[in-house]
Amino acid sequence: MIGDIYHICNRGIRKEKIFDTNADYLRFVLNLYRLNNKDGSLRITSNNKTVESFPEQDKLVEVLKWTLLPNHYHLLLYEKVDGGVLEFVKRLGNSFTKYLNIKREASGYVFQNSAKIILIDNNEYLKHIPFYVDLNLVDATYLQLKNEKQLNLEKTIEYFRKYKWASFRDYFGENSSGFGKITNKELFYDIFDTNAKIYLKELEFYIKDGSYKSVDLFDPKNVNLAG
Repeated sequence: MIGDIYHICNRGIRKEKIFDTNADYLRFVLNLYRLNNKDGSLRITSNNKTVESFPEQDKLVEVLKWTLLPNHYHLLLYEKVDGGVLEFVKRLGNSFTKYLNIKREASGYVFQNSAKIILIDNNEYLKHIPFYVDLNLVDATYLQLKNEKQLNLEKTIEYFRKYKWASFRDYFGENSSGFGKITNKELFYDIFDTNAKIYLKELEFYIKDGSYKSVDLFDPKNVNLAG
């Protein structure tokens, strides 16, 4: 329904990689913009060098958060038209599967299952889910800082700010990623009744606390599926 908020997640079949190269990540990121249009995919020309220069959308959804990692992704979406989230997620899956199969000269499934479309239908879930989406980057941070005895808060936040394939950089990075037009930051802060300073402080608490990692949202026992 219009105004509902959904957490979307999916991962590669047999937990295999869905992003092999930067070009694969870029393809998915561009699709977050070009497929978010009521009348179908937006036409991209040679003059469209970045998302910022893409034509305006007639949106199905508002993208609030997104995080891509080698074998999975997470999105936080606000539905603008009835059925918009389901249509958008289907487009993303079908388009990327076709792209990757052509690239790999393969056929068949790329993702483990249909994407989980999780309605955020209670206040407790609503309070925690933005942090969960951002904090999936912790695993990537551990790989980058593998010689550290424990996760360093300052280094973790710095890594988050620089990581190219997530919306965190567009919220808090010092330099624009070129993808800022994908997300509606003003709507995010309004819905979650927060601002940049408060959110970042709360995120730091979650990093130090570590309890967010206790829930596996790919486990069907932990989610209510919508649709």
